[in-house]
Amino acid sequence: MSATTYDAVSVGEERTQEFPALTRTMFVRYAGASGDFNPMHHDDTIATQVGNPSVFGHGMLSMGLAARVLKDWFGAESLRRLQVRFAKQVWPGDVLTCTAVVTGKRDDGGEHLVDIDLTVANQDGVTAISGSATAAVAVA
Repeated sequence: MSATTYDAVSVGEERTQEFPALTRTMFVRYAGASGDFNPMHHDDTIATQVGNPSVFGHGMLSMGLAARVLKDWFGAESLRRLQVRFAKQVWPGDVLTCTAVVTGKRDDGGEHLVDIDLTVANQDGVTAISGSATAAVAVA
């Protein structure tokens, strides 16, 4: 069951969620969950040897935070499409804000679809991820 109905959502409606500051522990936990143990995400020595200021977060970790906003708004079962572009790295200490904005509503093959634009930005307003999604939403 979705968290909202088709009639209740409007084009231009927005949901924003700020997440706590990223930590190295979060990166390691995500590595364990995803199986992505690239040392750039957990080993400062290797990350700095190749010119980075420190380890950096997995792009898919940031994408997962954006997906969480959609899940909380529409329900996980409603997602039909999620597409993102990774623009910038995220670093320990970054505070990420995920924003989802409804850009359209339409019927397609009997489903009531809501189109959404997504952004994930750091505390300085720098966009780390941009993307879009579509959710199938029940009518009342």
